[in-house]
Amino acid sequence: MIDIADASEVSRATLYNHYRDKNAVLEALVTLEVEKLVELAQRSGTPADALETLSKAISSDSALASMRIHDAEMLIAIMSHAENPLYLVLATCIYEATKSEAGTGLAMRWLLGQVMQPITPKQSREQAELLVERTLF
Repeated sequence: MIDIADASEVSRATLYNHYRDKNAVLEALVTLEVEKLVELAQRSGTPADALETLSKAISSDSALASMRIHDAEMLIAIMSHAENPLYLVLATCIYEATKSEAGTGLAMRWLLGQVMQPITPKQSREQAELLVERTLF
């Protein structure tokens, strides 16, 4: 927590007033990132556009990149359990775009893979189109 307070330039007391431990800070960070992703996806046009937008955002997110290096175990724990509220928020967002339960499950697994192994913007577009054209509809 000391490192987090120093890096964020807030007092330790302030940090402890808002978060009980490092995991609470990381969970708040991931919650904020998921909320941003949902907003981006909801503004996209087609299902392929929504998936591409999510893919690009996940693959290029600097906070996720840092967590992959320093807090991979926590990141995996937050995003790999289907009962996690954040997982459900993202799955609902994808379902709204695809209108397919099977497609939502497939897209979630594709996106979650990118949390740990990012892809390029070109791959994001090509794979999103492929998912929509050949599997979701």
